[in-house]
Amino acid sequence: MASVRRLKKDIVELTAQLIGDCIDYVEYFDNADEEKAIAIISDAVKMHNDAIDRANHPDGKDNPKLVKAHYNKLQEDFVKGIDDAYAGLEKLVKE
Repeated sequence: MASVRRLKKDIVELTAQLIGDCIDYVEYFDNADEEKAIAIISDAVKMHNDAIDRANHPDGKDNPKLVKAHYNKLQEDFVKGIDDAYAGLEKLVKE
């Protein structure tokens, strides 16, 4: 893990990219389902807030192994959440 600062920047960048892609979908597709796109954005914001909160408050601050495991789990969970959100957006685009 490089740093907590870099992790938080990555979380912000990936969330912003997902939200931007949802907005692009609504803007450029005539038959866009705005409610589902807004639901994806809402879930992305919740996921972002949770990830930032978890990054700011690691478990087991005194044990480096626990801290490393905490941040590794955070990264895995966040990437899986982003992948799931993009899968939902992909379904909307194909409809």
